[in-house]
Amino acid sequence: VTSAAGGFLANAAKASRKDARDAVVAARAAFPRWSGATPYNRGQILYRIAELLEGRRAQFAAELAAADGLPGDRAWELVDATVDRLVWYAGWSDKIATVYGGPNPVAGPYLNLSIPEPTGVVAVVAPPESPLLGLVSVIAPVIVTGNTCVVVAAERAPLPAITLAEVLAVSDLPGGVVNILTGSAAELTPWLAGHLDVNAIDLTGVTDPELALRCEEAAAENLKRVLRPPAEPVDWSADPGTRRLTAFLEIKTIWHPMGV
Repeated sequence: VTSAAGGFLANAAKASRKDARDAVVAARAAFPRWSGATPYNRGQILYRIAELLEGRRAQFAAELAAADGLPGDRAWELVDATVDRLVWYAGWSDKIATVYGGPNPVAGPYLNLSIPEPTGVVAVVAPPESPLLGLVSVIAPVIVTGNTCVVVAAERAPLPAITLAEVLAVSDLPGGVVNILTGSAAELTPWLAGHLDVNAIDLTGVTDPELALRCEEAAAENLKRVLRPPAEPVDWSADPGTRRLTAFLEIKTIWHPMGV
């Protein structure tokens, strides 16, 4: 790993296909417990992650400054924005079901209820241009809604992702909910897209149109839900909205007879 000026910073692991498969196994094993947790509990865990991340502001700021050649003030602002983003998504944890679910009006002696449920294991390609704020902005909406994920960190600047993994390891987040791989997105993403135990894939960080197309074709094998790369550059500091919160939710509709 090198700095923006080309100086040596650190060595990082280059994940293999086996690492990707092991990460999927871990994510699948963690899914029942995490999806079965209450939304309130998931939100509290995200609040705790935000607290721990804030406690390491200096380290994250130094890593961002080195990776992108940012002035110190701008690096600190990005770390603070990342903490705020986690808090924002944590606040949605127990509200998303009310906003996107609930009773539907029907004519008849029964109730019709729509309930959002997590999709399952989600593969995520982190945006290379925003190695911390962008990274958290793609992970948080996936896990706060009950999914587990396998994340391919930004290849050019993986150190913030590695430090985030250390933060997650000492938080209350169960093991296997977030699995971070460092290495080549071009090598890892097609295998995750074709993995039959991955239920969805977020291609936000894929910058090569041909690679994105290959991944979409591979994802069709088991009808994965695919979030395509954005057509325009993303402003990660802008209001994220709820699009990512609902991207990996399935809406289950239940018909229930009414008692006499």
